[in-house]
Amino acid sequence: MALTRSAMFLASCAQQTKGGEMGWAELQTTDVPKAERFGWWRDLLMQDLAPAHIASEHRDDFPASTAALELGPVNVSVLSFPTLTAVRTPQLIRRSDPELWELGYMASGIMVLEQARSHAQVGAGDLLLYDTSRPVQMRVTEGGRMTILHLPKPAVPLPDRSMRDLLSRRLPTHGSGALLAGFLQGLAGGQWSGLEAERLGSAAVQLASAFLGGLADREGLLPPETRQTVLLHGVKAFIEAHLMDHHLSPQTVADAHGISVRYLHHLFRGEKQTVSAFIRELRLERCRTDLTQPCLAKHPVRAIGARWGFEDAAVFSRAFKAAFGMPPGEYRRLLGVRRSPCDNP
Repeated sequence: MALTRSAMFLASCAQQTKGGEMGWAELQTTDVPKAERFGWWRDLLMQDLAPAHIASEHRDDFPASTAALELGPVNVSVLSFPTLTAVRTPQLIRRSDPELWELGYMASGIMVLEQARSHAQVGAGDLLLYDTSRPVQMRVTEGGRMTILHLPKPAVPLPDRSMRDLLSRRLPTHGSGALLAGFLQGLAGGQWSGLEAERLGSAAVQLASAFLGGLADREGLLPPETRQTVLLHGVKAFIEAHLMDHHLSPQTVADAHGISVRYLHHLFRGEKQTVSAFIRELRLERCRTDLTQPCLAKHPVRAIGARWGFEDAAVFSRAFKAAFGMPPGEYRRLLGVRRSPCDNP
């Protein structure tokens, strides 16, 4: 039996809150009557994205899906669709503008994007950027799947004039672009606790800011006063991606970014903590998350610490107690974590 619209929304909310975890709730047009599919998907999309006029030659039988996830400061959507056209007009912008940079990753399909007097054709494996505050037209000429990171403009430390020339282009997927594309791909289908969702959202902002800021800087679009902020985002994203590396240190971080350790410490002056303290804090948060996972309950506490760079079990125990008020073993016992199968131990 096909679910009603209200039942589908209730099912979505239940999946996102089940067990205190945040996760994807993919809604598919095949779950509603054929004649309602196009309108139903369009209505869902208008709640998730900035309003646009959508048309498709497949409206009589529209095979599509939409999924959304809230990750602290940002939201992420995954859409699948057939050929269609979406147009966001000045009238729709005046009616509603969430003021977002929309950073998309095309997993499959072909799309022609037009905005700010430029256009680009993007396909599988490409990254793209568009602005909800400007008119835009998207033509999907080959149906596919796309992940969209919705970035609030205040969260991205780049002025509009620096971002403008990055709109409606195929953005490079090497270097930090490859890291960002892999990050967006890895989000699909996951389940995370509230703390993990917040962490992933912050990491997404840092990674996206570093990627876009690096592009703007290389093309001479970035004002000098924002370069330091962009570099700091890039450093933080690098640290997030290399926490399991036991050799991670201020020196290795500085070397990876072509700066001195002294300048690296200068970057962190406004963060009210040292680089080493930032690394240690992130590692302890990962350890705390792992200690709550039933699928990791078979792993000794010392192995959890070693996984995240604490090679000395005693040092790990003291650091964990200083941060969270009790040793890691006691923390796990207090939560009563029991073993269960795990897809990614």
